[in-house]
Amino acid sequence: MKKLIIILLSLYMGMAYAQEDISYLKKNHFFGLNVAVAKNEFSPSVYWIKQHAFGAKKRFRAGYGLRFTSYFGSKVPYQTAPAKYTSGQTGPQVLFVENIPGNIDTLQFHKSQVNSLNLSINLEYQVYKKFTLAFNIDAVGLTFGNDQSAYHSSRSFSSNARPTALNLLLVSDNDIGSLNSEFLVKYDVNKRFTLVGGFCFLFTEYTTDQKFKLGNDRFRNKSEMFTLGIMYTPFRTY
Repeated sequence: MKKLIIILLSLYMGMAYAQEDISYLKKNHFFGLNVAVAKNEFSPSVYWIKQHAFGAKKRFRAGYGLRFTSYFGSKVPYQTAPAKYTSGQTGPQVLFVENIPGNIDTLQFHKSQVNSLNLSINLEYQVYKKFTLAFNIDAVGLTFGNDQSAYHSSRSFSSNARPTALNLLLVSDNDIGSLNSEFLVKYDVNKRFTLVGGFCFLFTEYTTDQKFKLGNDRFRNKSEMFTLGIMYTPFRTY
């Protein structure tokens, strides 16, 4: 009888611990929809974020997430992408090195459309009651979309182009593929709903079938857009 009681108590404690663990895993998951716009450009994105709060007041938060971004552009220019061509250098110093104009080639698409699925890094700090400043950036993932006809700026020749498949965050022009980043202001309507607004900086990239100046076949558009959106969390602790 004693053994049975011990077994039942052990099972009960194990189930209680598992429920607490599952409850913890449910907390602070955020789901959102953002829409970014600029002239001739449109980019909706949907995402999930798991956040962790730090400090006594839990004002600083960091997390990871998954974001799906679509981009639609009309007659926007795509320029030489790799840092080794744009600035003649690689590594973190490319942030502070000017581009070499003679190395830059430009292609244009009548329409460009890419879809990316990336893991994201998310940081934020609550500055006042319901207001929070936030920054997020894609780290690694994949892009897909239809092939497009790309026309050289001189219109002397064209090439078929497809979205660069691999996305990888490095530094500035060292980046590969299509990567999204945002600077946001968040306003908590209540514990479950948050309104967001701010600035979106989006890289989209195509790889051409033929090589152009300096043997380059990767071309990037750097989009600067305003973004608005809404977030929802079912279980929030701060």
